[in-house]
Amino acid sequence: MVKYYKTDDRKIHEEQTIQDGVWIQMVNPSVSEGQMVADMLNVDIEDVLAALDEEESSRIELQDGYTLILVDIPSIEIRHEKESYTTIPLGIILTADEIVTVCTEDTPVLQAFLNNRVKEFSTKKKLRFVYQILYRIAVLYQSDLRIIDKMRTEIEERVGDDTEEVDLIALHELESTLVYFATSLRSNGVVLDRLTRYKRLEQYPEDKELLGDVIVENKQAIEMTGIYRDIINGTRELLSSVIDNRMNSIMKSLTVITVIMAIPTIVSGIYGMNVDSRWVPFATTAHGFAIVCGLIVLVCVIVFFWLRKKRIL
Repeated sequence: MVKYYKTDDRKIHEEQTIQDGVWIQMVNPSVSEGQMVADMLNVDIEDVLAALDEEESSRIELQDGYTLILVDIPSIEIRHEKESYTTIPLGIILTADEIVTVCTEDTPVLQAFLNNRVKEFSTKKKLRFVYQILYRIAVLYQSDLRIIDKMRTEIEERVGDDTEEVDLIALHELESTLVYFATSLRSNGVVLDRLTRYKRLEQYPEDKELLGDVIVENKQAIEMTGIYRDIINGTRELLSSVIDNRMNSIMKSLTVITVIMAIPTIVSGIYGMNVDSRWVPFATTAHGFAIVCGLIVLVCVIVFFWLRKKRIL
């Protein structure tokens, strides 16, 4: 899908054709759509469709007549029938008169601009537009990181009898997500560092100040990622310990039951030997069977309380 937008009087509206100061938004474009835009702007088709490759890394390339900026943005995907976070590339192409954004999905980063929720937004001020996009990306990372931490807190609150192995799997997935975030944020940081030395387009003082804010927000997102990874690692170790302790308690209980049940087994085994009844206690005594059963129960009770006193049970 390819759409053209332009701002007039701080309001954005859709255009029908490419013109100066227009924003070309491409959402999961086909090859033919990419070729059309590439021909109109005299841009390499591979650069136009670079963001469609999920393996593309963040970078900035200065080409003849245009600049390609690739950054990673957070996205939601379905993993194991549940919503999980990942990162996907967002391509930004700057020409002398137009700006092009390319992404595989309609990301919330750009929806904020379409809904007029960004102050001082103008498609004509291309470099500021780029910085505003990067700022929204850093803010979205922070928002998703807080959601991830909330999910971790919900798992942590279930520590105890409700702890299950599925919680460990969920924590592992959250930790994997944070690894993706950390890698993408560091790559985006490299792009931001190169933009501080970008001289191809004119930068106003407020643009440089905005870029500084973007760098600060990106660094804060990196720090949040590191902190949440450490916390999740500690929570995962806690859950592992709880599950191991629970298993140890079960094994201890089974061992105690085995010890107690061994007593009647031994006695019945002895009484079941094929020997003369004169040598078997209570064999000829009235109610001998009941006496033997009572002694077995008495010994089992004594062993039970002894194990409990020793805190084995």
